[in-house]
Formats: sequence, C-alpha cells, structure tokens
Amino acid sequence: MTKKKTASKVATPSKQWSYLLSDRRLGSIKKYKKKEKSRTPFHKDYDRLIFSHSFRQLNQKTQVHPLTNQLGIHTRLTHSLEVSCIGRSLGMRAAEKLHEHLSNGLPRGISVADVGVIVQAACLAHDIGNPPFGHAGEYAIRDWFHHANQAKLLQHIPAHQRWDLLGYEGNAQGFRLLTRNEHHPNQGGMRLTCATLGAFMKYPWLAAHSNGKQQHNQQSQTGLNIQKYGCFASEEKQLHDLAAQLHLPISPIHDGYARHPLAYLLEAADDICYALIDLEDGIHLRMLPYAEVEALMLSLIGKRGIPPEVKNNAPIAQKLAALRGRAMMRLVDKVSEAFIRHGSELLAGTLQSSLFDYCQADVRDGIAAAKHLAQEQIFAHSDKIRMELMANRCLQTLLSAFMPLALLPQSNQPADFEQQHLLRLIGSHLHQNHRILDDDVYHNTLNILDFITGMNDHEAYRLAQELSGSHSAGW
Repeated sequence: MTKKKTASKVATPSKQWSYLLSDRRLGSIKKYKKKEKSRTPFHKDYDRLIFSHSFRQLNQKTQVHPLTNQLGIHTRLTHSLEVSCIGRSLGMRAAEKLHEHLSNGLPRGISVADVGVIVQAACLAHDIGNPPFGHAGEYAIRDWFHHANQAKLLQHIPAHQRWDLLGYEGNAQGFRLLTRNEHHPNQGGMRLTCATLGAFMKYPWLAAHSNGKQQHNQQSQTGLNIQKYGCFASEEKQLHDLAAQLHLPISPIHDGYARHPLAYLLEAADDICYALIDLEDGIHLRMLPYAEVEALMLSLIGKRGIPPEVKNNAPIAQKLAALRGRAMMRLVDKVSEAFIRHGSELLAGTLQSSLFDYCQADVRDGIAAAKHLAQEQIFAHSDKIRMELMANRCLQTLLSAFMPLALLPQSNQPADFEQQHLLRLIGSHLHQNHRILDDDVYHNTLNILDFITGMNDHEAYRLAQELSGSHSAGW
C-alpha cells in the first residue's frame, strides 16, 4: 500500500491529541457548521449508529452461541451495548487522567464526556460488520474461498485483492459498512467523525499486508490462521484519508498505520465483556460451574473485597451481578492507568500488545485465565460445536448459490432459471446501494458478500434451508 505522509515533524502530545480527537466527518460533502451546545458531533455518531439497519441486525447475530433459544443469552447487539458502556467508562476515566497529564489539558473544545462518547460510539460499532454466526461465519467464508473449486473465481481477482476473500474479516466489513454502505451508499457511508472511526479501527492496515506477504501460496494458509486486518482493498482510499486527518504515524510494528490510542480502550472494553460476561452465559447454559467463575472473579476484584451477595449466599444471578460490577470497576481503573503510563508509546505507535499486558500481574493473569476458561469449556463444548457445523453448512450453501453471479457479466451467457431468481433476491440490495454487477469480479464478490453477511442468523438459516429444498418454519 502506498502510504500518504501524515506529518513532516513530530508534534507535541497536546497537538497530537488535537488531531486524534478530530470531529471532521469522513466523506462528508457539507461545509463545517457551528457546533450545537447540547449535542456534539460525537453524540451524533452514536445516534447514527443506533438508528442504522446494520446495528439492528446485530439483534439476531451470534455472540457465542448460534441460534440459541435460551432467553437472556447474549447476542451481538446486547454484547455491543455492554461493551459500549464499559468503553464510555474507560474513555472518561482515561480522559480525566489525560487532562491532568497533558501540559495544556485536553484540546480546546473537547471535554472528558466527549472522549467517553467517542469510545462509546466506536464500541457500539465494533462488531457491526460481523457475518451471521459470528466467528464461525468468518471461518466458513474463508474456507469456502480456500476450496479448490473457487480457483475459477479467484483467477479473475488480482492477488492483493484476493486476500480480502481468503482472509475475510468482519472488522474490514465493518469499516466498509461505516464508510461506504450505510446511509449514503458510495458517498461516505455514515460519515462518522474521524475520531470515532479512528477509535473503531483496531487494525488500520490491509489484508494483503497482514497475510499475503507471509504466505504467497494461498493453499498453504487456511481460514483458521488468518492474521487480522481492518480494511479491504476497496476502502484503501478511505483508510488513507482517515489516517491523514488523524495524523496517524506509520506503524513500526505492522505494515500499515499505527492504531489510534483510543482503539486500545475499545479492545480492552471488548476483552472485559468477553472475559466476564461470556462466562455468565456459560453458567446459564450449564457449560460451566458457578464456583469456578466465582473464584476467577474474586481474583480480579482483589482488595475491593467479597460482595455481600456472595457472603450471604444470594441467588446465583445476584452474586454474578455483584461480582461482575466490582471486577469491572477495578479493571476500568487499572486499564486507564496503563493507558496514561504508556501514553508516549501509544502516540508513537510502538505499543505491541493489549493494555492488559501492561497491567499488574493479577489483572493480566485473571483476564487470561477467564479467556482460557471460555476456550476450554464453552467454545469447545459439544453443543456449540454442533451448532457451528450447522452454521458452516448454512453459509457454504449461500456462497455456493450466490457467488457464481459474480462471474455472470463476463460469461456472455444468459442467466439460467436459478440465476435469474437469485438475481431478483439480491437485486433489491444492489439497487438500494446504487450498484449493479459488472465486469469487475472483485467488486461483484464484495457486493454479494455485503448481501450475505448483512443477514442475521435466522435470515441466513431460513434462506439456506429454502435453497436446499428443506425449509423449516421453526426458526
């Protein structure tokens, strides 16, 4: 990727933060207007996300457990709302400390609450590009493109764009939704502020740079060991424009730009919810014993002490709520302290891992233990494995049916009966986004993926059943 220069000389931390907290809207064609006192541009970002179609679709997309009938189990929507709450707390706590730490305080016109809502909005959007069935859906899409049967399709796509498909990533799909698809198709998307988009971008680099340079033989790397990235080749210009506006430095670690410092807070908020709340779902689904989770949460709480609910042997739901609350309060404190302590590395783009790796040992080890427990007893549970196999077959069916349409404009052959009907199904999506299938196979493929990955779990399941000739009305 040809990178644009961001700054000719090193700016002071205060100046860097004035760039990083930019309220300019990426892709907006409107002139800058005077700010409203009661509703900042960052609050408008949050509102635009809440009222978007893609965010609503998260209501029936998998967090951990596909197509569960259990009430109270998290979906991507409830997970995203909870992550956004933790993110707001992290953003405000870090901003309070940053205001004291910087020689001139926070940039002019930026409040502690503004930083909180920037991280809150970014957290709200962090999973907006996830396909049906969560990570199982990502693996299914990658594996479909890795299969030898897709060689005919991939040969029409340049190598640097091919990795967008072989290493399909929900993070990159999210950036595509936010900057291209939603609200203003092909004209800036949601036109969110650069600060919010920067905080959203956990991986500001392209697929070809995180995967293609490591493995030139596409058959030697499977969909399970793809390196994460945050932008498809189709949105490379938007990535450069964003980095230029935020003055993001070239990363000395990755072949791309350095992360926005607030993206580390988003990552921490996601990790907190993933580590704690996913374990609660495991208890409700009887995949985990309560006692094991209680011991882990008490280790994270530390000196804050055992909650009265635990001492008095209250019902499990009450004990979990009390433990979760105290653990989260301590984690927010420790992560925000690490954020300030390593501020110079964050600004330079040299911090090499999660903020949790820079917290004290009991916090770092407690989060790692929670993730390990989830991997061993929830993600490897036989019930979850069976549902993920079903999810894989479902997406394989959809891709096998729709993806040949990407080659149709080049074939010079009329569409057959099935293709005509599939085109009608996808037609409303293409029309809504001001697109048609043309001779560019890469863009046709992404447009079809927009359609498939935009479905929620239940829509994808029903359509796959219908295409297989065995529709079940039960879902």
